[in-house]
Amino acid sequence: MYRRVAIIGGGAAAAALLSELLERQLPQPLHLDWYTGGGNSPRGVAYGTRSDKHLLNVRAASMSMFAARPHGFLEFAQRGDNSIAGTDFLPRRLYGDYLETQVERALERARAAGHDVRVLPFEVDAIVPEHDGVNVIHGEDSARVDAAVLAIGSLPPQPLSGVSDAALDSGLYVTEPWSFLAQAKPDARPRKVVLIGLGLTAVDVLLELSALWPNATFEAISRHGLLPEPHLQHASAPADDSSELIEAMRDEPYIRTWIRLLREAVAQSADWRTVVDSLRPHTPSLWALLPEAERSRFLRHARWAWERVRHRMPPQVMAAMKALEEADRLHRRRGRLQAVDVAGDKLHLDIRRPHGKGIETMDADLVIQTVGLNTDVRRTHHPLIRQLSTNGHATADSLGLGITASAEGRVKHDEQTWPHFYVIGTLLRGTLWESTAMPEIRQQARNLADRLLKSE
Repeated sequence: MYRRVAIIGGGAAAAALLSELLERQLPQPLHLDWYTGGGNSPRGVAYGTRSDKHLLNVRAASMSMFAARPHGFLEFAQRGDNSIAGTDFLPRRLYGDYLETQVERALERARAAGHDVRVLPFEVDAIVPEHDGVNVIHGEDSARVDAAVLAIGSLPPQPLSGVSDAALDSGLYVTEPWSFLAQAKPDARPRKVVLIGLGLTAVDVLLELSALWPNATFEAISRHGLLPEPHLQHASAPADDSSELIEAMRDEPYIRTWIRLLREAVAQSADWRTVVDSLRPHTPSLWALLPEAERSRFLRHARWAWERVRHRMPPQVMAAMKALEEADRLHRRRGRLQAVDVAGDKLHLDIRRPHGKGIETMDADLVIQTVGLNTDVRRTHHPLIRQLSTNGHATADSLGLGITASAEGRVKHDEQTWPHFYVIGTLLRGTLWESTAMPEIRQQARNLADRLLKSE
């Protein structure tokens, strides 16, 4: 087993791995360095919100941190309210509380077991992997560890192309919606807010700002102008194991064929959600079958549709979106952002309409970029990721889906794999595709803990 391990990152994936490592009965004490970045909270961006309007988009019964204890989060939530059911969609704030509690317990167990765990609220400046270990550097300090795990979540969002420097400098164009929402105050002034993107991030922004700003109206722009699909009011399960569908997809790993097969399966199903959900355990192995050209085709033509049906809204959130539209406060538009610039005390937008219908212009008091997670290592300004890329220690996924890695999470470089340097979570999208939700991340954490602690 590795006796000294470093975890770099302070969010849910890092917390899940830390807790998995400290859950085990080990023959020798473990030395663990946890570099949490700016603080000690495991909430990260995903669960850092304090708003009860922001709900998990997975039911409570499926949100445990531990693969071996599938109802851990539900039991935690029911201690405070025994009326909570496993099918409920609970506030992400509550899940953040759960993460903090689990980490505190893991650290208590570590002290009792004699493990040496250091929680270091620092950013790591550089990682230098070698074939017999990894050097982790922050400031003037350097530590040699047996293995290191990169668990930093998604990368900081970057402004879309076409956004002028003047627009960014004005403060009227928001690239990081979560930090903006954390500081937003009630305001009764009328204003026009434009959202670029219509995924789950946009939905969270709409829920919060529509309540804080009762006289604001919202224009939401995306390629197809569609909101995420809703979950059913009650949980559903696949009618069968979809083995025939999966086998047919494996036999012909082409996106056009897969779309045809899925449409046929949906037509024979009582509800399309059961078909989509039946693919979840098989997604990594199916993704691995796709050649790069087919992956690229998927990203260009089908990604938007997959994201809508795979990452769904709770039904009460869909009801809130419909209410905003019925009140004439939310308008959805199809189009692509071409340019944003300052026009007096407002921003001026050029939007390319679909099907060659030309450019539509509009003004806004505020524009918020809500295009979802950034995983493009090739264009990031994240200092640690840039160091790893510049020094050739990690290779960017060619389609902008994180870092290239093996199926078990070992980081690749120059077509080779580092034996002691791993990545977990969002930056594994290029390898696994589905690698952002807790059900996937907790399994990654369990498998990686097994690997790190395996007896030699």
